[in-house]
Amino acid sequence: MMAAESAQTLERGLRLLRLLADGNRGRTPTELAQELGLSRPVVYRLITTLQNEGFARRDADGRVHLGFGVLVMAQAVQPLLRAAALPALRALAEQVGATAHLTVAEGDDGVAVAVVEPSWTDMHLAYREGSRHPLTRGAAGLAILALREEAAGAVRPSDEAGPEGTALPPFLVTEGQLQEGARGIAAPVRGLPWLEASVGVVTFGLLDIETVGPRVVEAARELARALAH
Repeated sequence: MMAAESAQTLERGLRLLRLLADGNRGRTPTELAQELGLSRPVVYRLITTLQNEGFARRDADGRVHLGFGVLVMAQAVQPLLRAAALPALRALAEQVGATAHLTVAEGDDGVAVAVVEPSWTDMHLAYREGSRHPLTRGAAGLAILALREEAAGAVRPSDEAGPEGTALPPFLVTEGQLQEGARGIAAPVRGLPWLEASVGVVTFGLLDIETVGPRVVEAARELARALAH
């Protein structure tokens, strides 16, 4: 009985954390109780436990936010993401002859957590791991924003039937947004509710969108499968 109760408490705590991670606004304990379908005393106990562990915090108005302890866990996950992404990125970079990268959302910014350069090209664009840029600039960030729109129900997944123009595009293409003359193609990593990320390529050379786009999409799918298992 104790094991079942402990598992239920853990599950509720994880649901609460996911709710706090959904958007940047804080929530009152009453709002959390309503959204989770739990009583306020239960939610107060969960909040107190998460606060004690640094995973939740209360502002001056009593609203609950994610705590900074989550950042420590996020930093520990990045090396695991990088290791999982390298095989797919290496294959993609060699296939298309462009620098491949995995970009992960941190708030309103995108951070390159893994980068692989092609081995056989005479010239390629150097892209540093740890590079940060607004999600509103560049194919990698726009792919993540498109994924957020899908999660919010603003657009449909691209493989569902429906009115033209309402689906999430399978990949995004930009030119000159992060660096003059640079071209990028990126696709969101879909199917992982705990991860906002995109896989992409960037180059100063020409990109055959019809050929490279589907390869970027497949690399994103391959990474999603690897992380799911």
